[in-house]
Parts: sequence; structure tokens; C-alpha cells
Amino acid sequence: MKHILLFGAGKSATVLIDYLKTITTEKNWKVIVADNDLAAAQLKVGEHDLVKAVQLNINNESERKQLIAQADLVISMMPPSLHYLVALDCIEFKKHLLTASYVDEKIKNDELRIKNSGALFLYEMGLDPGIDHMSAMQIIHRIKNDGGKIISFKSHCGGLVAPESDNNPWHYKISWNPRNVVLAGKAGAIYKEQNKIVEKKYQLLFQQCDQVEIKGLGNLAYYPNRDSLSYIPLYQLEEGETFIRTTLRYPSFCEGWKYIVDLQLTDEEKKYQTNGMSFHQFFKQYFTEHHVQDILMEASKKDKIVVQLKYLGLFDDELINAGECSAADVLQILLEKKLVLQKADKDMIVMLHEFEYEIAGKQKIINSSLVVKGDDSLRTAMAKTVGLPLGIAAKLILEGKITETGLHIPVVPNIYEPLLHELKNFGIKFIES
Repeated sequence: MKHILLFGAGKSATVLIDYLKTITTEKNWKVIVADNDLAAAQLKVGEHDLVKAVQLNINNESERKQLIAQADLVISMMPPSLHYLVALDCIEFKKHLLTASYVDEKIKNDELRIKNSGALFLYEMGLDPGIDHMSAMQIIHRIKNDGGKIISFKSHCGGLVAPESDNNPWHYKISWNPRNVVLAGKAGAIYKEQNKIVEKKYQLLFQQCDQVEIKGLGNLAYYPNRDSLSYIPLYQLEEGETFIRTTLRYPSFCEGWKYIVDLQLTDEEKKYQTNGMSFHQFFKQYFTEHHVQDILMEASKKDKIVVQLKYLGLFDDELINAGECSAADVLQILLEKKLVLQKADKDMIVMLHEFEYEIAGKQKIINSSLVVKGDDSLRTAMAKTVGLPLGIAAKLILEGKITETGLHIPVVPNIYEPLLHELKNFGIKFIES
């Protein structure tokens, strides 16, 4: 009996757990879902003979090792900083490991040990990174196999609110880790445009966001991701003049977030005592201390921005009472309250790859787009597009249909072809124009 072990039953794991329940029933496999919060894990697992929830503190080495030793394949949905604990045990016990997180330096240093274990460590196997790699590489390989030369590649992806659930002035609701929303773009960005390396500081990222048109949705704005350059060798696009990976948002979000950055509201350094202090008092003091009254004055002349800042609750008299907090912490408290997905709300994933290439002396363009909507606030588009690639990959590995070993991301045809084929069965399919 094949045995899958899943670490983590959080937001992004909902659809993955549903999928694992389906395949275990079909194939008579076994699944263990391990999480620190047993009640949350049990809620998602429900009653199932072959799928069990167990309570686990991931730092408990003996319990963690015991679970890994019994499994054939491990999926880690833990925060990125905790994957390495799991990875070391998977190397020791020669177990396959799947995760949606980026390959980091620590795991790169173990590449030889992973290869020698005979197991497959498949990283970056979610949405972005994940589906973006697979769908882009399929087109890149096709163009190159036909003798074409790629001049420009732009890849855009965003987790948004679906139009039917869009009812706030930010045109945004949180469908993943709220901390990542607060700190988005903080490291600035670096990319290649018309053979020049472009670096953008955080303060400039949201100043003037370019836009793309998505059929049926109109225009979306985008800002560049942290580091596009490291993907150029992975995608084998050294000859391209432009290479950029970006995050999509509705235009209003970028316009408003520019002021959040300018007002220094994402600062994590200085801590303030918030007990007995209202949001209004906190921000009034904060703006005075940081000498940003001129920016506040500029914002106050723009009705749209005033509406956005008021909506977030910056001027509310409600008490914070959250102990020691940075400005970023207080902002996160407001975002989690004001921009939450309500029970019946639907989120939406939008991805677009833009290719310009040359073949037989002719210039050509391909746009490949994906739009996925969630069912509700639990089975979100984000949970579908992060969880399903991991679940399908697990099934294909245990069925012997993916036979790679060593450390990989899904950029080779043996991995991405069967995966993209199966994702279509769940409505995750790209439209080319």
C-alpha cells in the first residue's frame, strides 16, 4: 500500500487534501496529514478510512522522523524556513519530497546527497512558482524545437478577488499569507529589458505600474518580482532581450499601495506599545514622527486614495491592544480585518505569458493566459492552483509515470507534460492567442 505524508493543513492545503482523499479511495493508498493544530487538520480530513490527521510539532525530531520513515512520499506545506528539517530526514530515509516553495541555497548544497539517495525532490511545484514554470517551458521548448528565437518573455501572475466578490475600494482580498501581502515588493526588483539590466527600488515599484489586458477582465496592472534574472538560465533564455516576471493587481490597488509605501507603513523596525491606543492615535503619532505630512497632504487631495485609506481603518477610534507592534504589524491587523475573503467570496488567479519571437525571418507573438476562480473562501483558486500540482505530481511519481531523481523544479518535459495534461481535468488550462 503506497503511503503519502502531508505536513501542514493550512489555507493552501484544502484542495490538496480533497484531491488526496479522492486518489486514496481509487487506489487504496494511505495518507497521513500532520499539523500542529489537530482540530484544523481533522476538519479538513473528515471521516475517511485511508486518510488520517495526526498532531505534530514539526520540531519534535523523533516523531517527525518516525512519520517520514513510514512514508513513500512526503509533501511539505510548512513555512519555507521549516522545509529543511523535513528535507534532511527525507534524504536520510530516501523518501521523495514535494513542495511549492523556492529552491534555496541550503537545499542546493545537498544536491549530490539527494541524487545519491535515489529520491526525487521536486521543488517550486505550486502556482507561482510551479504552473508558471510548466506552462512557460512548454511554449519555450515548442518555439525552440520549431527553430524560433525568443526575443522577449514577460510572465505575469496574481491572486485577485473575482469580479463578483469585488466590493471594496482596494479591489483586493487576501487569499494567501497576509504577511506576504504587507511586505510585497520590499526587496525591490531586478529584471532585463531591451538588453539592459533594470533595478527598481521599493519606493519606485508602485509609482507607475504598466498594464496588460486580460480578455473578459479588462486591464490589470503589474509590478516586477524581486529577482527575474535568476530564472534566465533556468528557462535557457540568455539570448532574449527582455525577461521579466511580475505580480498582477487591479490598477486601483497599485495606486493606493504607492501611498502605503510612501507613508512608510510597511516598516518592521521600530516597535510601539499599542495597548490602550486607537488606530487613529497610532497613525497620527507615526506620521508626525516620520515627517510624512506632505505625503498625507498629497494623498488627501485624491478622493480615491482618501476612500482607500479610510476603508482600511487608519483613522478609526477602535483600540489596537496588540502589545508591541511595528507599523507593518498594525497594517497587517487592519488588512486581515478589512480585506478578508467572506465565506461566499470567490478569489481568482490570473496568469499571462507574453512571448515575442522570430522564426524564418518573421516576428511573431504568443500570449498564453489562465484564469481560475475559487468555489468559496475555503476552496479558493489559490488553494486549487497551489495544491493540485502537488497532489497530481505525488500520484504520477507513485504510479511510476515520473521517474526523475535528484533535485528538480518542473522545467523538463517528463515532468511538465503529464502534469499540465492532468491539470486540464480540473479546469486549469491555458488559452493561447
